[in-house]
Amino acid sequence: MLSLALAACSQPVPPPEISGELRVGARNSPATYYVAPNGEPAGFEHDLIRAFSESQNWSLKWTEKSPPEALFKLLDSHHIHLAAAALPRAVVKDRHLISGPILFETPIHIVYRASERQPRSMADLSDRKLALIIGSGHTPVLMRQKRKHPALSWAALENVWPEELLAQLQAGRYDAVVINGMDFDPMRNTYPGLAVAFDIGDTQKIVWALPPRSSQAMRNALARFVEQAHKDGTIRRVYERYFGHVRRLDRSDILGILQRRPQRLPGLRQHFHEAQTLTGIDWRLLAAIGYQESQWNPLATSPTGVRGLMMLTGQTADRMGVSNRLDARQSILGGARYLALMKDSLPARIAEPDRTWLALAAYNQGQGHMEDARRIAQARGGNPDNWVDVKEALPYLSRGTYSKVMRYGYARGGEALHFAENIRNYYDILLRQEPEFNPMINLGHSEGGLAAPG
Repeated sequence: MLSLALAACSQPVPPPEISGELRVGARNSPATYYVAPNGEPAGFEHDLIRAFSESQNWSLKWTEKSPPEALFKLLDSHHIHLAAAALPRAVVKDRHLISGPILFETPIHIVYRASERQPRSMADLSDRKLALIIGSGHTPVLMRQKRKHPALSWAALENVWPEELLAQLQAGRYDAVVINGMDFDPMRNTYPGLAVAFDIGDTQKIVWALPPRSSQAMRNALARFVEQAHKDGTIRRVYERYFGHVRRLDRSDILGILQRRPQRLPGLRQHFHEAQTLTGIDWRLLAAIGYQESQWNPLATSPTGVRGLMMLTGQTADRMGVSNRLDARQSILGGARYLALMKDSLPARIAEPDRTWLALAAYNQGQGHMEDARRIAQARGGNPDNWVDVKEALPYLSRGTYSKVMRYGYARGGEALHFAENIRNYYDILLRQEPEFNPMINLGHSEGGLAAPG
């Protein structure tokens, strides 16, 4: 029986068009696959593969592997149908695997510590310690550069994922590293001390890898899906969901929240926890709003009259039952209630996370102006329920040709866009820095309680 079981485990999996199940190998990263704060799997490539499997009416089974080589072994042995790991097409072909259609193209960065002298060209790297990952597809690019700069040398790291490469750079083990933009962009907020020095070579074409002798039916289905996903904007929308905001903050913004977090957040954390208990909105998102609005200063006041940690107008404060806008607890609870109201005011068909990003813009500009922006998005051929289309429409609220015919008139839509995108970045940072809060686990603890709103 044991022999039969082992033999069954070693058998290649049947094609998905026969079994009805698509088996995918992936690495854990923002670009590919991870578990989101709500406990659900997420990631750029995850969402696309899920859409592909749904288009074929196949179930989906994931296998996570840390070492890059492990994914290739699964393909070679036909234990998975597809590997997703932000794989460059050149690497897939070098491994004698089948390359899927091109999903997108990404630049190749030279990244360095921003506190050091910035290298301006490959010539500046000849006397510095440079590193790359084996199997990243970057070695041929550097070999071409070495013909021009014979003194150029580098360390080739095996079985290392991009985040570990960046961690070693930050720790000072290397002076610069080679990494593609798809891998670096999600890490910008995690490593604010690192920066792009310059780009080298041509862009890398990112694909999914299929095993040798994969079925023609599978290849054809994948080709049709990716072609359609490019045409109908699916890839653009999914890319926006994960990476559309990551370049909004500069280094000083990231360092600012990291420095203020241990100084200002501890005394406010219980109020944000209470706000989550009352509204169901992740306290870290509410804290991100508070930082964007006031840098967690309960006494903040603007020349336009908005006040307090969540910078509420007098009208909004009255509407949310806030009697003292400069009271941190009242301001946080009032702001949380107002965001919940903005979310509830949107059509029920709008799914997350678009629902939250739209609600953030409405928090800043008001529900009426948000509806005007959604109308503009639709008039311009976009989807009024998708943040990627509405964010492009928001700046039109300040243009005379549009504001004159919009129901709620002129608005600084660009500010709402900036507001929402900054909060998305601060939220990403807090997700990494702060633990989630479970009201049921923390029920009865002295930190938050279930006190009635002030």
